[in-house]
Amino acid sequence: MTKNTIKMAALLLASTAFVAGCGKKEVDTLPPEAQGTNYGQTPTADPNANAAGQTIPGSQEDFLQQVGQFGDRILFETDRFNVDAEDQATLQRQAQWLAQYPSTRITVEGHADERGTRDYNLALGERRANSAKNFLVSIGVDASRIQTVSYGKERPSALGSDEQAWAQNRRAVTVTIR
Repeated sequence: MTKNTIKMAALLLASTAFVAGCGKKEVDTLPPEAQGTNYGQTPTADPNANAAGQTIPGSQEDFLQQVGQFGDRILFETDRFNVDAEDQATLQRQAQWLAQYPSTRITVEGHADERGTRDYNLALGERRANSAKNFLVSIGVDASRIQTVSYGKERPSALGSDEQAWAQNRRAVTVTIR
């Protein structure tokens, strides 16, 4: 073997070892929970019920009862943030509920699936949250009642690395604020 062949083999071996060490890294900690919501918490007592166990009008529980179990979220296609006809119907139900409680404010959370970089998914989540907000504003909800936040891929709804999980994680979720 010539010196050049040995150098090339050594360089190839070193670069292969370097690339092998650049695998996907696991996230040890997630960002802090949203303030003013009970997202991801399991309460010991229902904070949205009064002493008689009835749901408090204008609460998140009331919101979910009125708009349906999954009426608090709209789903998106891969790399998209457009509001389709099905999403419009969901947001219309949300707007009708909000019209009943004019002092209630909401946060629209934008989410993405695990694919893509953190920065890309945060930007995509922001566009998704803003799309939902803009539609709500276009049908009469006061913009000052709506905050948006993007969690990107940091708060998945479904765990897994398949299309079914990714489809559930590409979403905008409406959460009431007390």
